[in-house]
Amino acid sequence: ERCIRDRKVGGHPTPQAGPQAIPGVRHIIAIGSGKGGVGKSTVTSNLAVALARAGRKVGLLDADIYGPSQPRMMGVSGRPASPDGQRIDPMHAHGVTVMSIGLMLKEGESLVWRGPMLMGALQQLLQQVNWGELDVLLIDLPPGTGDVQLSLCQKAPVTGAIIVSTPQDVALLDARRAIDMFNKLKTPVLGMVENMSTYICPQCGHEAHLFGHGGVAAEAESLNLPFLGALPLQLEVRLAGDSGRPAALGEGAVAEAYARLADRLVQGGIA
Repeated sequence: ERCIRDRKVGGHPTPQAGPQAIPGVRHIIAIGSGKGGVGKSTVTSNLAVALARAGRKVGLLDADIYGPSQPRMMGVSGRPASPDGQRIDPMHAHGVTVMSIGLMLKEGESLVWRGPMLMGALQQLLQQVNWGELDVLLIDLPPGTGDVQLSLCQKAPVTGAIIVSTPQDVALLDARRAIDMFNKLKTPVLGMVENMSTYICPQCGHEAHLFGHGGVAAEAESLNLPFLGALPLQLEVRLAGDSGRPAALGEGAVAEAYARLADRLVQGGIA
């Protein structure tokens, strides 16, 4: 089989007339945030695993082109194969179909690209990967409101977006910008998730609100958007992500929180 390194990645996107469906994929959900550091990629990987545990056929596309972290978080490595030199076979982990530009690079290698190269790479990851039959494809977006977000909404029929934020005001300020961007792109915002909502001391059980608490729920209410749930800040989440086995695979408060989030999307018919 030909290795993916035989293919050129990136380049100017090819013209297409409007959003193009991905064969076999029922729903596409973009996971976005206004700013970095709110745990968006962690939420995406754990939600993908939780949906798979709920019986959904799930794909995960790491579209954070400059900072692809899903290979590490999902525990996948090696180069995807391209048997015909045209289409790419994705990787599989924990019941999830995974693709990331990070799998095409050496670990630690940087991409120094302008916008057109980004858009060309995203088009390849959307349309030239053998995704198979999926109930839902989660797309882990880079933070902010830039080329990747614009290109995604122009090139794929995105079912909707989920906004991840921590509770403090500075994060919520940027979350509002992300919501405004999706509104301008006419992409439905499915709801908001509050990450790092509470911290429970493993030694004494004391509950602390390191980044505040309830700010995302209040923001969602003020914007008339669904509040999809609060996720705790726990050491096990970081350890699990670094080890390539997301915390949603296990048991306990974190896994239960992600199971509730996954169930809400399934019951809503969007996953």
